[in-house]
Amino acid sequence: QVQLVESGGGLVQAGGSLRLFCAVSGRASSIYTMGWFRQAPGKVYEFVAAIRWDFGNTNYADSVKGRFTISRNDAKNTLYLQMNSLKPEDTGVYYCAVNPLTWTMNPATYRYWGQGTQVTVSS
Repeated sequence: QVQLVESGGGLVQAGGSLRLFCAVSGRASSIYTMGWFRQAPGKVYEFVAAIRWDFGNTNYADSVKGRFTISRNDAKNTLYLQMNSLKPEDTGVYYCAVNPLTWTMNPATYRYWGQGTQVTVSS
């Protein structure tokens, strides 16, 4: 079992920055991939960024490349998402999630999820 708690969301103007945090507890040794996903009102989960927990390989959605950075601190069992040059279309609830088995961007395959943190970008 892995427990995840997100924080760091808030209201920011377009062009601003936010840093999201995901605290990991439980069996962190079972993590293969960690991802950030977001959900806008009335829409499905959208992949944002992922990181392979052991080697640090990363992948990003085209919509956030060059603006967002995913990283992790093994010692602190924390996942981060640095978001710069935010746009109104980045608005949504952001979730961190764990896939214990493989490198994938498909949210349906992620087993553990946090409760989410709201990000609102005003124009």
